[in-house]
Order: sequence, then structure tokens, then C-alpha cells
Amino acid sequence: MTAPAESNPGPSGPVDPTATQAWSRLSELSRDFAPDLRASFAEDPDRADRLTLSAADLHVDLSKNLVNADIVEALLALGDEVGLTARRDAMFAGERINATEDRAVLHTALRKPRGSSLTIEGRDVVADVHEVLERVYAFADKVRSGEWRGVTGQPIRTVVNIGIGGSDLGAVMAYEALAPYVQDGLECRFISNIDPTDTAHKLSGLDPATTLFIVCSKTFGTLETLTNARLCKAWLLAGLAEVDASDAVAKHFIAVSTALDKVADFGIDPENAFGFWDWVGGRYSVDSAVGTALVIAIGPRHFADFLAGFHALDEHFRTEPLETNVPALMGLINIWHHNFLGAATHAVLPYAQLMHRFPAYLQQLTMESNGKSVRWDGTPVTTETGEVFWGEPATNGQHAFYQLIHQGTQLVPADLIAFVNPPYALRDGDTDVHELLLANFFAQSQALAFGKTSEEVRAEMSGASIDEAVVAARVFEGNRPTTSMMAPSLTPAVLGQLIALYEHLTFVQGVVWGIDSFDQWGVELGKQLAQAITPAVGGDADVLAEQDTSTQSLVRYYREHRR
Repeated sequence: MTAPAESNPGPSGPVDPTATQAWSRLSELSRDFAPDLRASFAEDPDRADRLTLSAADLHVDLSKNLVNADIVEALLALGDEVGLTARRDAMFAGERINATEDRAVLHTALRKPRGSSLTIEGRDVVADVHEVLERVYAFADKVRSGEWRGVTGQPIRTVVNIGIGGSDLGAVMAYEALAPYVQDGLECRFISNIDPTDTAHKLSGLDPATTLFIVCSKTFGTLETLTNARLCKAWLLAGLAEVDASDAVAKHFIAVSTALDKVADFGIDPENAFGFWDWVGGRYSVDSAVGTALVIAIGPRHFADFLAGFHALDEHFRTEPLETNVPALMGLINIWHHNFLGAATHAVLPYAQLMHRFPAYLQQLTMESNGKSVRWDGTPVTTETGEVFWGEPATNGQHAFYQLIHQGTQLVPADLIAFVNPPYALRDGDTDVHELLLANFFAQSQALAFGKTSEEVRAEMSGASIDEAVVAARVFEGNRPTTSMMAPSLTPAVLGQLIALYEHLTFVQGVVWGIDSFDQWGVELGKQLAQAITPAVGGDADVLAEQDTSTQSLVRYYREHRR
């Protein structure tokens, strides 16, 4: 594949993708496009080799996507015409590409190695990052070694992270994924939902004397997080009633926040508050102090490997030509499937149980980033945006929703992820169970791509009476696109690479659509209205009268039936 020459328009204003020559070419290609992956592979023996690429430790096979050389060439031209590399470079340089909040977008600075530098407005942000990292690492070492003890003198056994959204999803996903690296005798739990059931369930069975809470809120004002923090504080003080309350909070609560005055008002020692910056969006923050619970669980050395994995993918995305740039190609291919072939959703299917929270993490990353209907200059978008990402670990999904992916009427591109070496090697007699899992991984992408014809079904049924209705039910059309990704093992570094890969392909799609992938105003309105309605829920008749009739009816039902 040859990349077109780049015109590199500046990052200040979005290009209308539908007005580009490349978009017109892609529209033309899509009109008569009749995918036939069987024929594509038969006619091009080098297709798999040509469309299989490496990015750090990731082995990425793009060959079973619904593309050909002309489509890839047009997608690369589209990336050129919308200024993809210019905007990428602007992001890495710290330009304020988050237009609606007038902020830089520098999550990539969180994983730059010590010794590198990036000066923004007179400050070396990499030095700032490592100053906070060293404080987090030092605190984590104290907890892990038993030097940090609770108010009764006992070591910490359970760390409870209290956050929501980006202050929760990344940390819990990574903690689950890296379970083999968690120090024996330590456990992390994560509270996010304002539903009190979440807090009650997560605190069940814990000993207040050996529990450490991390209140994770940049502003220390997030309603859900502060509500849950107060519940946990009350639980702690009730369980440690014999000790001084201020001492108990000081030894059992720390914060990830920059609002030191509010942290102190809560009773947390500001020395035990770790901050991050306005150029870090919540969904991009697991590699900042937001990951403190993860640092405590897996240790600073493994967390440093985690960051190194991010950085390796950052460098691949920053330096690799578009024609061999894995996140760029994946993002552009997603554009093709979504905008030209009508795929509304995108499945992420890890063949690794430890990755069971990864699809949920990607839901926030991708849909909070690209679920937008205006461009970064405030004008309406000119095409469909925002794929719906979803998924579950396989092989569970094979016995649930794969039916729709294989034989349903909707086109659902899927990313299949697997690892060569398992974290837990178990055998069933002579059967390597991990090899059985991988056989399913290989087979599913093959089945989705190539399907099964009616002739093949009839051949299988030879010797029996053939019911054509049964034949039709057993036919698989194939031509269902997949990307297959593998890595040697699920290590901290590889997990960092996978996260960064999806960060960057999300960015690529946002650039094509001309949207600001780094704000999230859509999460605000419901929260604002909830605060306004709360008095009505509590019985304020005047506030209730201000609501629409549907909301009034629902609130009245609640008040009539509450016990």
C-alpha cells in the first residue's frame, strides 16, 4: 500500500469529509461493492501477509475486513485530505485541540519516559507527571510493604477505589486484566454507582481496620463519588468507633484530586492527595494518579511496564507512515464499515476471561469521545458519527450473540483478541484447554469471513433426505468483517498497548468526522436535572409542580410506594 502525498492542513478548523475527493471515491466504490472474501483470498495469495501488521507486541491481521487495494488507497487519501497527521502532531505537541474546553490533549505525556520533556506554557509537563508518579509509587510501596498501617496498627488488606466513569472504569478493567500480577494478600474493590447497593455490596465482609479508601475525583465535587465517599466514611467511623474520627479518616482515606481545600475539609491529609491535570480527560486517565489503586495492587515496577506499553503504541502512532500505522488503518477501516457499509455497531471480543471488562471500558472511551452531532467549530456534522461499541469475552459470546453476527441482517464488524500464552495453564487430561480456546478464536474469524454455502450444507447432509428449509437455515453468508489481534501474553505492557491502540483509532475516527473527541458535554445535562429534581423526590411540592407531567407522575408513584 502506498500512502498519498500529505497536504497537512492545520488543526484549527475541521474539513468536511463529505466534500473531499476521497469521500467521493469511497462513495463510488461502495455503490457497486459486493464483498467476496473467499474470492479475495483465492485471487490474492499474499493478502494475509500484506494486511497483517505489527505494532509493538501486537500482531494485527486486517485481512478479513471488507477492503481491497482501491478502498485502502481511498481511505489513506481521506486521512490525508482531512489533515489526520497534522492533527495527530498537534495533539502530541500539546496544542489546544480540545476546542470546546480550550485545552490541550496530552494523555500521551502521562507515559513519556523519565528524561524526555515536553514544555507547555513554560512548564515541562513530563517532569510534572513523574513528580506525581514518584509520590504515588512511594505511597504504594508503603502500603504493599506494610509500612502504612491503619489507625489500629494493622496493615492494609483491601483498597476500595471510589470514583465513576474515567475514575473507575479504567482502573477496575486493568485490575481485573492483570490479576496474576496482584500482590498476595491485597485486594481492590471499586465503587462507582450511586445506587447504595453498590457500596453495600463492595463493603460486605471488609474489616474497617484493614481497609484503605481512594476518593478519585479531580474536582472533589462529583456528586456520585462524594455521595459514596460519605457512605464509606460513615461505615468506617461506625466500625472504628473506639478511635478518634479524624485519625481514622487520615489513615484510611487518600484522594486523587487537585482540590486540596475540599480534600482537607473531608479529613484527608493533602499530603496524601495525588493530582492530575486538565489536559487529561477522565477516560484517558488510567495511566495517571487515577490508577493509584492499580499501582498498589501490581506494584510500581509493573505499572511502569504498563506505561511503557502505552508509550510504545504512542510512538508507533506518532511515527509510523499511515499505510502501516495500525491504529490509523483500524480507524479508517471503521469509517469504511460505518459510513459506507452501514455498520452501526462494533463488537470487541476478547478470547481471554481476564479481559472481561475491556469492552465496557471501550464503550466509554469510544462513545463518550465520538458520540457527537456537532464538529469542533460548532457546525453540524455532515455524516454519521459514533459507532456503538459492545462485547463480551468469548467463548461466552459464542453461545449468546454470535448468532446475530453470523446470520443476522445487521453488519457487525468485530475485533477478536487473543494471547498465545495463558496466565493459568490448565489441562483436561491430554487436552490443553488454552489451545481449545485458541481454536475457537481461529475458527470464528474464519467462519465469519468465509461462511458456508448451500452446496456445502447439502454435501454435509448427503445420504439423508434434504429439506431445503433446513439447508437455508444452515447457510452462512460469510463476509462478516473481523480484525484479529494477538500478543505473546497478557502483560502490563501489552494491556497498555491495547488501550493506547483504541485511544488512537478513536482519535482517527474523530478527526475524519471533524469532531472534538475530548469533551463530554453529553454527560452533564442529566446530572444537572437530577440535582434540580432531588427536592421533589424528597417531597417538595413546589419543585414537583415545576416538572413535566410524566416526571411528576413517576415521582408520585415513587413516593406512594416507598417503604
